[in-house]
Amino acid sequence: MSPVRILLEYFHPWPNSTGLHVASAAGWFRDAGLDVEITVVDPLRGDSLEALQRGETDFAVFPSNRLLVRRELGQPLVGIAAINHRGMETIQTLRRTGITRPRDLAGRRVSLNPTPRGVAMLRHLVEVDGGDPDAVVLVDSGVRELGADEIAAGVIDASFGGYWAWDLLFGTTPQEERIVWPVDTIGAPPYHSYLLGTREATVERDPQLVRALLAATERGYRDAIADPERALAVLERVIAYFPTAVLARSLELVAPTWTHDGRWGQQRVELLEPYAAWLAESGVLRSPDAWIGATTNELLP
Repeated sequence: MSPVRILLEYFHPWPNSTGLHVASAAGWFRDAGLDVEITVVDPLRGDSLEALQRGETDFAVFPSNRLLVRRELGQPLVGIAAINHRGMETIQTLRRTGITRPRDLAGRRVSLNPTPRGVAMLRHLVEVDGGDPDAVVLVDSGVRELGADEIAAGVIDASFGGYWAWDLLFGTTPQEERIVWPVDTIGAPPYHSYLLGTREATVERDPQLVRALLAATERGYRDAIADPERALAVLERVIAYFPTAVLARSLELVAPTWTHDGRWGQQRVELLEPYAAWLAESGVLRSPDAWIGATTNELLP
């Protein structure tokens, strides 16, 4: 058995990683000769790509934009499969604020984690709707996702960044009072939210191991789509501290993002190229060509 560590992208597992957990619980990694450990990042040591670069994990799940930034720095990391085929971030507000479209955020307090890419995205969404991005009042929420309850309490007027398939499922504010705009419906460039990747050296040294892991992972994701009840039972074991109803709803929402035209894992030029171009225009990347060579589909089943 080959020991393999997979590092997830968030502070805790959430239903976006269901396919990995299903493959583990069903024994499909083991059947492929892999002794897989699925774990989460230590945020005090950096993100999943930082751990991958340091050799502290064999595989990692990460945002596609962060991979492109590290590739430009010369780090030999590579995406080997797409997890999501949509952006999952949102702008959220409440009806009581009087905000009815992104341009109305001018002059209002919007919370976000003010990374260069996050600020650029918020500014872009306001500007493409005809608003003044310079007039938006940015509220630094760090890695916390402020949401509907904070808006209702008057702490902020809107928030940017929370996922429509996870963060927006929490809070006590009734759903009918909320206004939610997924970014890919209001002018954001298309992109893969998350990729699965590894170091180039791993691909060169043991491509068969990578292929075996991807085959079992695809089987896990496809099984989670086909049998959500069985997948939910697995989630209740690995994410036992969240309500079952929330896990079920999140799974229902996120599962359609795992495939495109029936295919799993394909990292698509039409999501990589325009996103890299936008990141370059926004000053996050130096070159719009940073996506070239950053991913490979050659190891997919």
